[in-house]
Amino acid sequence: MNQTEKKIVFVTLKEGVLDPEGVTIEKALSQMGYSDIKSVRTGKFFEIEIDASASDIDKTINEVSSKLLSNPVIENFEVEGK
Repeated sequence: MNQTEKKIVFVTLKEGVLDPEGVTIEKALSQMGYSDIKSVRTGKFFEIEIDASASDIDKTINEVSSKLLSNPVIENFEVEGK
């Protein structure tokens, strides 16, 4: 039985990149009476299971994240291991 390792990749827009979805959510929250919320930024996350015996797991996850899961021009990504 192969053991797997779980990695979570969080992708967020870089600082200064317009986030229209976040702006829409922020406005809706204000209209709902949540005036204490000053800013909302959106993002996405991916759960990836990889064979624990794979060579250089971190390198593979970073390559996948930068080549497919994120747009390096406007997004950053962060990897958490479990």
